[in-house]
Amino acid sequence: MNDDHPAQESPSASPTAMQRILPPDMVERGRCPFDPPPGLRRRRGQESVQPLPLLNGAQAWLVTGFEEARTVLADTRFSADKTRHRDATSLQPHEVAELADRAPVPAAVETREDGLFVFMDPPEHTRLRRLLTGQFTVRRMRELESRVTEIAVEHIEAMRAAGTEADLVPAFALPLPSLVICELLGVDYADRAEFQERTAIALNSTTGAEERARAGAELYAFMQNLVAAKRAAPADDLLSGLVHDADPPLTDAQLVDIALVLLGAGHETTANMLGLGTFALLEHPDQLAALRADPALIDNTVEELLRYLSIIQLGVSRVTTEPVTLGGTDIPAGATVVIATPEVNRDPRHWSDPDRLDLRRPRTPHLAFGHGIHQCLGQQLARVEMKVGLTELVTRLPGLRLAVPADRVPVRNEMLIFGVHSLPVTWS
Repeated sequence: MNDDHPAQESPSASPTAMQRILPPDMVERGRCPFDPPPGLRRRRGQESVQPLPLLNGAQAWLVTGFEEARTVLADTRFSADKTRHRDATSLQPHEVAELADRAPVPAAVETREDGLFVFMDPPEHTRLRRLLTGQFTVRRMRELESRVTEIAVEHIEAMRAAGTEADLVPAFALPLPSLVICELLGVDYADRAEFQERTAIALNSTTGAEERARAGAELYAFMQNLVAAKRAAPADDLLSGLVHDADPPLTDAQLVDIALVLLGAGHETTANMLGLGTFALLEHPDQLAALRADPALIDNTVEELLRYLSIIQLGVSRVTTEPVTLGGTDIPAGATVVIATPEVNRDPRHWSDPDRLDLRRPRTPHLAFGHGIHQCLGQQLARVEMKVGLTELVTRLPGLRLAVPADRVPVRNEMLIFGVHSLPVTWS
């Protein structure tokens, strides 16, 4: 549930937008699917802030250094407000040409009436963030942890009952976070199958644009009905709290926006970390053996996988509100700054041997959950889902291994959030 997750309008609402904005070598992974794309890796050792030509004709600035990325995410001169500021990654070529001869002018927006807090700056972001923080209580997170375990065990036992092979993505990685979001938002049990079906289609790049748009509209309507139900009969869930505890009250449109942001942030990111994280462990048998031998390594395992995989590609961007010097580079006002999270989390100035997966690596901060005022609200819940999910997979599926050669596992090169489309596995 990361304010800085890339399920956002930048570069575009389309999940395949990255391929239209960046050269292929900046998006598509090389021989090792766990490493940053070759175009990013070639930039290592150069300046930590570099010009980034986009395929729409615009120029952005690419940040590959860890400290420089933290600065961008914490400095108010780098705006997240995509309504008031033009993000170059979201522009069409004709818009870039139209803007080429004039300085960028912030849009004349007096107030924001939406609930897309991931695209807001203070004070609008501050109010919504405070309301949401108040709903992520210790008690609620503790109760959700027990449900995560129940959901994980239920799905693994269903896999075992069906035989000794499964596609881990639809059988486990996707439904686990989806059902956790149902718990968080208070979706009735009778409606959860519909919710999961709409979510799966709306977030699936392999379906056609028309079908995905239809599922998105149906999901929006589902959330509208859910908000209406919480107004009429509040329960002990996050959405009910937002409906009845906010002063002044949030509108239905704001509540639907917030619910959809939480869905996108808490579902797709965690699902892909579960799938890709399992793939990475299976392809590093020495590390998997270490985890099997010492289950206490699970916390370190989660943090190292978050750093090593960095599934957020080039989707976290900001726009400068004034001229800024970053990493010794002068950046003009109105410029788009893009954080290369996969490379940032392998900055050799911050980690030794950063391209090696090492579950015993001393824990140091990474940027998988962002930083600053937009840092992930639900990062502890995401960690719990990974910790429980990976632990149950390793312990309940002895001899877990790939059912196909590694090079036949289809990866999500075209997506804003990297991962695997499927992960066929087998076990003893």
